[in-house]
Amino acid sequence: MSAEKRIRRALLSVTDKSGLVEFARGLAGFGVELISTGGTARTLREAGLTVKDISDLTGFPEMLDGRVKTLHPKVHGGLLYIRGNAEHEAAVAEHGIEPIDMVVVNLYAFEKTANQPGVSFGHLIENIDIGGPSMVRSAAKNFEDVAIVTRVEEYGALLAEMQGANGALSRETRWRLAKQAFATTAAYDSAIADTLERVSEAPAAASPAAIDRESFPATLRINFPLAQPLRYGENPHQRAALYADGSGLGVAGAKQLQGKELSYNNLVDLDACWELAQELKPTASDEPAVAIIKHTNPCGAATGATVLEAYRKALACDPVSAFGGVIGINQPVDGEAAEEIAKLFVEAIAAPAFTPEARERFAAKRNLRLVEIQAAPARTVVKQVSGGMLMQDADTARVAESELKVVTWRPPTAAELRSLIFAWRVCKHVKSNAIVYARDGQTVGIGAGQMSRVDAAKFGAMKAVLPLQGTVAASDAYFPFPDGLEAAVQAGATAVIQPGGSVKDPEVIAAADRLGVAMVFTGIRHFRH
Repeated sequence: MSAEKRIRRALLSVTDKSGLVEFARGLAGFGVELISTGGTARTLREAGLTVKDISDLTGFPEMLDGRVKTLHPKVHGGLLYIRGNAEHEAAVAEHGIEPIDMVVVNLYAFEKTANQPGVSFGHLIENIDIGGPSMVRSAAKNFEDVAIVTRVEEYGALLAEMQGANGALSRETRWRLAKQAFATTAAYDSAIADTLERVSEAPAAASPAAIDRESFPATLRINFPLAQPLRYGENPHQRAALYADGSGLGVAGAKQLQGKELSYNNLVDLDACWELAQELKPTASDEPAVAIIKHTNPCGAATGATVLEAYRKALACDPVSAFGGVIGINQPVDGEAAEEIAKLFVEAIAAPAFTPEARERFAAKRNLRLVEIQAAPARTVVKQVSGGMLMQDADTARVAESELKVVTWRPPTAAELRSLIFAWRVCKHVKSNAIVYARDGQTVGIGAGQMSRVDAAKFGAMKAVLPLQGTVAASDAYFPFPDGLEAAVQAGATAVIQPGGSVKDPEVIAAADRLGVAMVFTGIRHFRH
């Protein structure tokens, strides 16, 4: 059989009609006969294209509210018969089945329907596509003779290939399309299974589907398409790749504006700095916040009246460690801030936007990666361990000032309270054991990833460049003994925020009272491993 196959007849039935008319017009230009269904046929006719209805092909009307239209031997026979096979050729000739050389299908938007608040059970079930996946699988199975197109992004490349091959597509292309097709149906079936698993009972059609979105799935199915291969992983001897959920949100969906290819470590650090910058956003209405990350740990974080002020405050915490780090910013970056940031060597900068002036300032640093990110909703966290996977809720817990419990005779001052909340939010993003010293919306010292909480308090103080006197201290978990608290106070902290919950709480509180520092309990722990 020839490696190239001429496309003479195509069946088009799509939910997403982006680029449909242009693609169909291109096919028609190669003399391809167009067959279509329902809304797709109507769209093509309105664009002036000649289209044959599926019912004219099958000799059978679309029926049952569209549930039955392509489930017919003249469709699947035309897709599945092997060209050049004598028995197959005789069978299709006997039954008047004509070949279909291309299928263009994308499926009912089941996930979009499932995510609609209060979606009825009947509407949910009705959006389970049957004919579409069946055609996709038939065409993909017979890729030697049929091209199956399931992605809008392929339209341009396919027309270009056909232009250079007299309306034909190569075997390599048909094989690539077939693999995409099976991945599409696998992901689609997984989405249906995941959703229906969370519907405990099948209610009446008009009743809400009652999807339990809080429960963990009975079977963990992960279907993320490859976004891009990476040069290597954490180290050059490790392979790596990025997979994305297709939402276009978060770090995986970021838009890179300039700079070298993003590495595995860049992406991990960008995720850490972006999440911390977003965490700091609620400290005030639209208040700029900057987080500088090195090896997933903050080496500086701050808020300010402008992005420039927040950056300068964040950098002042530990300018040595900031060298070669990544920066996350929760506001668009302007030219003034960009001019200052450009003075420091950093690997990447993440922000929701960069002004033209900022782009111009950064343009001279050709290797600097500028990344535009749009915030993604919190998702469950999945981590691989030997022999299995761990899953947990994202740590979205927040504590308001009104929820804090003052446990010492001296309450924190208003200024201390603001700094305590800020320090607590930063501490959540520091590897445990963690101690964060802060003052006036600025980190002053960070003790990250220590085996002992006392060491975390001492390390954070040792690393501090700015004066620690008059700072507050945040601890991601309780102080098991008074020694950690004493180390923080000795460093200069005048107020402390911690979860509480230790059997030694009375001794720790007594030590705080003796030392004259204010202490508040959150009742929430923020371990980060």
